[in-house]
Amino acid sequence: MRAAVITFPGSNCDRDMAVALELASGTAPLRVWHGDSALPENLDFIALPGGFSYGDYLRSGAMAANSPIMRAVVEQAGRGVPVLGVCNGFQVLTESGLLPGALMRNAGQTFICRTVGLEVANAQTLFTSGYDAGQQIDIPVAHHDGNYFADDTTLDRLEGDGRVAFRYVDNPNGSQRDIAGVLNAACNVLGMMPHPERAVDAAHGGTDGLALFKTALEGLAVA
Repeated sequence: MRAAVITFPGSNCDRDMAVALELASGTAPLRVWHGDSALPENLDFIALPGGFSYGDYLRSGAMAANSPIMRAVVEQAGRGVPVLGVCNGFQVLTESGLLPGALMRNAGQTFICRTVGLEVANAQTLFTSGYDAGQQIDIPVAHHDGNYFADDTTLDRLEGDGRVAFRYVDNPNGSQRDIAGVLNAACNVLGMMPHPERAVDAAHGGTDGLALFKTALEGLAVA
């Protein structure tokens, strides 16, 4: 299993993501700098971590989406390689066009840092098959720009195609239709604002995020 974690200037959850991937797979992921122009060969999984790339200047994720490595990420995603973007990684995925919609300033205009309840909206994807449909899990959030927005036509399409992966049980940021995570049309790219990599160790408060990593990586190993 060859996974890679991309680090941008201002990433602060890249090590957390690497630890979660190693815990789930038994193999340490490769670490890739945003300025690299190519990804390692034969990757099975790519992760874009949380943080504040480029200090969230311009728009959160906008500058990182134009980093040299993102051309390679977009290409690999188009070939079917699974890509997970968490928090700032989700913002980068929308800014790069890999996912629809945008992440706006939280409705309450405040930074939110706490554990929230999520409902698993689609349990039939590579990332979510370790859960049951409708299952509630507890995952930490830490963001200031997590308010998911898309036009009604896009939202209807996402819901109709089963591309809403997670919803907030008690919406903390004003996201439309309580959306906490969405998939691309091929369902190999997932963006989510909550941090599953911060919920893989009971000593840190819970392990509800571990199934996302384990089922995704084990599924790839079987395939």
